[in-house]
Amino acid sequence: MANKHQHATAPFEISTMPPGIPYIVGNEAAERFSYYGMNAILTVFMTEHLLGMDGQLNTMSDEQAREWLHGFKSAVYLFPIFGAIIADWLFGKYRIILWLSMVYCLGHVVMALVDLPQLTGIDPRTALYTAFALIAIGSGGIKPCVSSHVGDQFGKSNQHLISRVFQWFYFSINFGSFISTLLTPFLLKEFGPSVAFGVPGVLMAIATFTFWLGRKKFVHIPPSGNNFFQETFSSRGLLAILNLVPLYLFVAMFWALFDQTASSWVLQAKDMNRMIFGWNVDPSQLQA
Repeated sequence: MANKHQHATAPFEISTMPPGIPYIVGNEAAERFSYYGMNAILTVFMTEHLLGMDGQLNTMSDEQAREWLHGFKSAVYLFPIFGAIIADWLFGKYRIILWLSMVYCLGHVVMALVDLPQLTGIDPRTALYTAFALIAIGSGGIKPCVSSHVGDQFGKSNQHLISRVFQWFYFSINFGSFISTLLTPFLLKEFGPSVAFGVPGVLMAIATFTFWLGRKKFVHIPPSGNNFFQETFSSRGLLAILNLVPLYLFVAMFWALFDQTASSWVLQAKDMNRMIFGWNVDPSQLQA
């Protein structure tokens, strides 16, 4: 079935891999590269490279850097709630992913300009806060939509391939994050913040373009409108949410500890002997 824009609105009756999957997996690899590449160097940037309006160093204390980083990451994991609601209620997953990816790209542009206050005339901390807000909205907003968009591509005739696709999907996430966590600290050290933040921005632009290229290959499940609220807040929907609350409590505890790798772990690593086989590993690279 197709709509007036010639987009399929139901899975194709095929037994092979859906045609849109390579675009989603490619998009995810590039997007994860951009996010984790930027995330890897934030603590070192804020404590060693951040400038004031006069172009002189005006860095944060370790405590300030932790506060800013974890405030940002909290926002990244708050906005999926809103992204999911808006996608299912009003606009559908494809449009939310595409539109918020553009916001995401804009955030990377602002991040690459944080180190250039005399060019932009914007206080670096104001620019950093703005970049954080845009990236949190973009990254968080698309987060619940991408993996469910993968599932939308499958019907009964090829659902046996879903597990294989999610293996590719999560490999692309881990591969993109691993490579970027090694690369961007090197770029920060050798070329400075603008290049180190600019490269992840380029990868996010590639991710967005890759996703747009697949627009005619995707199955576009329409938003459910007001039925979304009727289903979510029905007795069955509320019971499902209630059953998930204990799981969310444990998940929150895990991520609160795990995300210390980008702050406390990096700060501790700065005081450690990091020589491995004659190679002095950058503190930020230990996250890889």
